[in-house]
Amino acid sequence: PPAAPPPPGPAARASLSIHRAFLRSPLGLLRLGQLLLGAAFWVTVAAHKYEGAAHFALFAAVLVWLLTLALFGLSLLGRWALVPWLGSRWLLTNLVHDLVLAMGLYAAATGIMGYKAGRKSYCNLPGYSQRCLYGAYLSASVCGGIAACLYLFSGLYCLSRRCRDERDII
Repeated sequence: PPAAPPPPGPAARASLSIHRAFLRSPLGLLRLGQLLLGAAFWVTVAAHKYEGAAHFALFAAVLVWLLTLALFGLSLLGRWALVPWLGSRWLLTNLVHDLVLAMGLYAAATGIMGYKAGRKSYCNLPGYSQRCLYGAYLSASVCGGIAACLYLFSGLYCLSRRCRDERDII
């Protein structure tokens, strides 16, 4: 008797290519800025001696940076449909990430680093011989504040697209 044909194999995936429209969109440019400032924030904190609440600030910055990197990578490659449940709600996922998670954590981290910079402002005086962390804490605070603003802008961009009943991020 004739043998049954073998079952069909998995469909060939399209080759990976950069989604250039996303890279040129306002959200793509904002994501690049967020990644750069986020990295500057946590590298500045991690490169210096830190204690107390700065541990939380570093954790928050790294967590948000990694999640932003994942969102950026999936959006850049156009592969957000591969993410279960969230892929079909990609605009809403970006909106919640930006306005709730990233804004909240960066606001807290910026406040912590600003407070710590204020507590170390005495060591900025001429003639102070000990190691001074004022500049590092202040730099991290400024980077965190600008990053929080970028997350606010990208969240508002996603919100405006959602309010216009658009389903895509670009």
